[in-house]
Amino acid sequence: MTQDADDDGPCKILIITDAWHPQVNGVVRTYEHLQRELLAAGHSVRVIGPGEFPVTLPMPFYAEIRLALFPYRRLVRRMRAADPQHIHIATEGPLGWAARRWCLRRAVPFTTSYHTHFPDYAQERFAWAGPWVSRAVFRIVEAYARRFHAPAGAMLVASEGLERDLIAAGYTPPMARLSRGVDTAVFHPGPARVFAGLPRPVALYVGRVAVEKNLEAFLAMDWPGAKVVVGDGPARAALARAHPDAHFLGRRTGQDLADHYRAADVFVFPSRTDTFGIVLIEALACGLPVAAYPVTGPADIVTEPAFGALGEDLATAARAALAAPGTREQRAATATQRYSWAAAAEQFLDSLRAAR
Repeated sequence: MTQDADDDGPCKILIITDAWHPQVNGVVRTYEHLQRELLAAGHSVRVIGPGEFPVTLPMPFYAEIRLALFPYRRLVRRMRAADPQHIHIATEGPLGWAARRWCLRRAVPFTTSYHTHFPDYAQERFAWAGPWVSRAVFRIVEAYARRFHAPAGAMLVASEGLERDLIAAGYTPPMARLSRGVDTAVFHPGPARVFAGLPRPVALYVGRVAVEKNLEAFLAMDWPGAKVVVGDGPARAALARAHPDAHFLGRRTGQDLADHYRAADVFVFPSRTDTFGIVLIEALACGLPVAAYPVTGPADIVTEPAFGALGEDLATAARAALAAPGTREQRAATATQRYSWAAAAEQFLDSLRAAR
């Protein structure tokens, strides 16, 4: 391990993550933006992902994520070659556990992040087996996650609400904030270029199309206009067959994705298990009001009437969000002042230094 640099000087940072290119998800996007901001500030950032390992297997229930098989020796060689001052372990997969093992053996400090409610996801995936089995799966996976994070110098969490939830669930490491940002060069108010032929109001969902996202609640809600799903995933074909009135458009990125936000009337986020939801702040940055359940993630973002509405009845919340006060430009300005990748990178760097 390299000796510490001055607190205000450049740092050598190593990020180890089981979720990295060519995957497209919230974890990957978070570290893409953090790496970009940190490099621009003069720091050195090395990311090690599963693509650097010769044998990988698809993650159960999430085939887009490839998990490195028996990565320890190859990973250790890469960690030593990186010679970092700070090590951040982003995920609880094989690479994360291997990096954790090496750090603990050598008393090297490290930080972790809590990105995904894997216990809740696992419980959803085993709901078919009945409540006793799904609850048992939840307890096993949560014990696994608590053990993984316990020795971290800091566990990074996206919001105060998530921190409260994790403390109540028995997570013990010191917690530090790692918020998220939005690329304002891409996501901003503008003219509507899509959805011209759809009945209004257009309710939009963006994200992975999978059981844990609770899309059925969005697709089944009583709505006078069109429902649009942007994204892909294992549940897309079945949901499209069950809801032929909805419009499934597949994955969109960049300006194309921003055009879909700008052209919709309300953004609906039906997930009850996401820890944050970058798509929420992307929608707000485009001026789109948000409707969601009053759960951790949305409740930490939709904190004022201008941002939309929360409620246990999703359709009622969506109709209330349509009437949110203020203009799209005002909503976007408030959201982008509150969420920036530059500020998130500073939070990340502060937590690494403190953990040393």
